[in-house]
Amino acid sequence: MASNKLHISYNQIHQLIDYAVKRFHLGDDYSPDLMIAIGGGGFIPARILRSFLKAKHGRNIPIQAIGLSLYEELPNAGQDGVPEIPGVQVTKTQWLNFGGADSLVSLLGRKILIVDEVDDSRKTLVYAVAELLKDIRAQEIQAGMNPGESNTEIGIFVVYNKDKPKAEELPEAVMRHYYPAATTPDRWLFFPWDCTTDISVHTELSKQAM
Repeated sequence: MASNKLHISYNQIHQLIDYAVKRFHLGDDYSPDLMIAIGGGGFIPARILRSFLKAKHGRNIPIQAIGLSLYEELPNAGQDGVPEIPGVQVTKTQWLNFGGADSLVSLLGRKILIVDEVDDSRKTLVYAVAELLKDIRAQEIQAGMNPGESNTEIGIFVVYNKDKPKAEELPEAVMRHYYPAATTPDRWLFFPWDCTTDISVHTELSKQAM
């Protein structure tokens, strides 16, 4: 019987993202010009993904960071022996930066790719898309456009999609650009950035699950 805890190594994540870029023809069939990483699990995958996309077209895609939390704030949650427990409401802790010299000037007309490490209940992704659509609509109004006239597109990249019923559904237009690098049964995914003990032991345990 398979363990309910899956150790995942940095190498495995790197390889999964490489494979996904090739399998989904990312950068060709869907070529994002803005990535939005959901913190904290989406930061490292977004940075790796950007390198693979740069290798295709020779340009760095800007990455914006947002902070969303669905998991209960438990002491040491996510660390060795302490699984995270999904909550019921998404909390926004950080959003897009529209101010300052290096701010994002406009979302309009872009191909946006939201990046996270896992699609679990889907609540976090649905929330992120809904809030992003509000920003897009506000910018369209400011530009004197009708809804959807900017032809802004949103896609999603996750390292792991959990094969389970989802609490909420994404818009059909977004699901057309939904890219899971891997699909796994519903279990505890123990990512390397959550490891607070010996990372070499964590890596060895990840090999046992292969």
